[in-house]
Amino acid sequence: MPSGINIVGLGPGGSNLWTEDARRVLTSAQELWLRTARHPGLETLRDCGKTQIHSFDSWYEEASDFASLYDRIADHIVTLGAREEGIVYAVPGSPMIGEATVPRIRSRAATAGLPVTIVPGLSFIEPTLAALGIDALDGLQIADAAQLATMHHPPLDPDHPALIAQLYSRRQAAQVKLTLMNAYPDDHLIALVRAAGTDKEQVLKCPLFKLDRQPSIDHLVTLYLPAIPHASGLPAFQESIAHLRAPDGCPWDREQTHQSLRPYLLEECHEVLAALDAEDLDALREELGDLLLQVILHAQIATEMGEFQMADVIGKVDAKIRRRHPHVFGDVTVNGIEDVLSNWDAIKRAERAAHTHSLPEVEDSAQGRKPAHESILDGVPLAMPALARAQLISQKAVRVGFEWPNLDGVLEKLAEEAREVADAQTPEEREAEIGDLLFVTVNLARWLGVDAESALRATNERFTRRFRTLEQLARERDQALTDLDITALDLLWEEAKRIQLQPRKKTS
Repeated sequence: MPSGINIVGLGPGGSNLWTEDARRVLTSAQELWLRTARHPGLETLRDCGKTQIHSFDSWYEEASDFASLYDRIADHIVTLGAREEGIVYAVPGSPMIGEATVPRIRSRAATAGLPVTIVPGLSFIEPTLAALGIDALDGLQIADAAQLATMHHPPLDPDHPALIAQLYSRRQAAQVKLTLMNAYPDDHLIALVRAAGTDKEQVLKCPLFKLDRQPSIDHLVTLYLPAIPHASGLPAFQESIAHLRAPDGCPWDREQTHQSLRPYLLEECHEVLAALDAEDLDALREELGDLLLQVILHAQIATEMGEFQMADVIGKVDAKIRRRHPHVFGDVTVNGIEDVLSNWDAIKRAERAAHTHSLPEVEDSAQGRKPAHESILDGVPLAMPALARAQLISQKAVRVGFEWPNLDGVLEKLAEEAREVADAQTPEEREAEIGDLLFVTVNLARWLGVDAESALRATNERFTRRFRTLEQLARERDQALTDLDITALDLLWEEAKRIQLQPRKKTS
């Protein structure tokens, strides 16, 4: 046995699962340190006549968190490894799979100039696969329950199966369950494999939402998460879109460019808004998928052209979100939404300042060429619907203090603009004054906490429904709308309003 630090894998079960190398090291060592004595192979080790078997189990009871515990264990192992006789450190399974102390030990040993010998063991994976009867080459993913328990969304592709290791308690299982249910259906059928590779091996199946209600969840339990039976992950969807663009794909999709897809992108955005306006969740689910199709299609075209890839799109927006939310991903403290918005604006100003060197230059008659100045209104998309763009412009202007002192000031300005519309003499004046009136109306909506674009969309739909009802009433009475005067039309309108306001009967 070499001096220095020898890290041995005990395998997942009894000594029958030890490798020959592991058996040789374990039986020849005069002293043995175990990360934990809670292992089926412990009795065999005692039968070997070891008089000095130590474990760190008592340290687990003293530790406030696992990170500090693993640091403490690593420091101790390196100290012992510096002795002339070195040290044999045994861990469950295999040293390079799910053993948080091992990378710490290797890093510290490298700094100290100590040799580290790894003696692999059979991991929990092989007997777990045998118990489940599955093949790891079917895209199997491996994750740590301790990591999942701290997350809000699992870093897993739901189109491929996964093993979740080190699910050591029902409390942790509850946290893992909540994370998984952000990507998987509540009733997704899972399996718990307990004591894989031992004579106490068990496989228990249950729906995901019952994960933390299962008995006997301890350090010997591994969670198996089958793939969702239909395409559910981004990679699968990207494969479908890439296939459409491939030589054996769709002729129409192969012909598309960023510019040719513009009308479809706009159309899908409007259809998402329509589903939101109708509060139709089934339609929203479908329309969001159609909108995602446009995003993926643009990313695939960019990939083929060598412009960028989907990873660049996601990486950039994720970095931006994290940078602009230091109160979530950093150590900044906020006391409410106003602080969030203030920080957001400050961060965006810093981002713009960092890119000043790349701004184009403009002519100035007095000073020649100089860098173009940035505006608080930079970044407001020209392609936005006019009403929504007006509200965004006003919101940005307000952030630098360009605002009425109170609501009365907005209402007075609204009345003033209405008078100016009435006083306008030429078509050009009328167009300008109507625009001013609409802009002040948008500001009034902002003051009242109303989204102007959504409000007008709702009014358009409400008017459309009522007018269709008015038309139906006229048809039922053999009346032609063009034959009715405004008084008769107004009566029909009021009747249509009453019909529309009646509660709708639920259909079974």
